[in-house]
Amino acid sequence: MNKNRYLLCLLLCGLMLYYAAPRMGVFNGGTEGIFAISWLALALFVIAGNLTALLFAPKKADASGKQVRKMADRKRVRSFGR
Repeated sequence: MNKNRYLLCLLLCGLMLYYAAPRMGVFNGGTEGIFAISWLALALFVIAGNLTALLFAPKKADASGKQVRKMADRKRVRSFGR
């Protein structure tokens, strides 16, 4: 589920970069140039964070029979005899 969200965020960020990057004046002076550089830096941070989360997400381990029994025993102990 989370992988779909990360992929969606990456695609949306790529779409925004595709639309906005040609229209930004990075080499303009004043606040326009500062805004363009900071916006592009923030977009790169978003891309890097989502790629990191997508590529390095921990894999879910398959529950073996022993693990399932241990979890069931723990549940019984916590249920106080019900």
